[in-house]
Amino acid sequence: MPKPSKKLTMPVIKIQNLVVSADLHATIDLYALSDNVKAVDYEPEQFPGAIFRIQDPKSVLIIFKNGKMICTGAKTEPEIKRVLDYVSKILSRYVIKSND
Repeated sequence: MPKPSKKLTMPVIKIQNLVVSADLHATIDLYALSDNVKAVDYEPEQFPGAIFRIQDPKSVLIIFKNGKMICTGAKTEPEIKRVLDYVSKILSRYVIKSND
């Protein structure tokens, strides 16, 4: 039988990273996006999503042609909202069609 150990204290919790999914309900031209936005990398032979790196707040979005996105790196809900607002404005220029 294992020997009883010391009682554990409540752990300190610190949010390091939030992962959020979002859907723009639109088809996005990832080729044009990556050609015109320096912060976007798109290599469809390697991976079907475009990688959009944001500096402030430091975060990364993976954007798919069908308008679905995954955002990671932000630490608070207001940061996530700021990133998604910023990216949505840029992506609105690359909408091929609305997916209602």
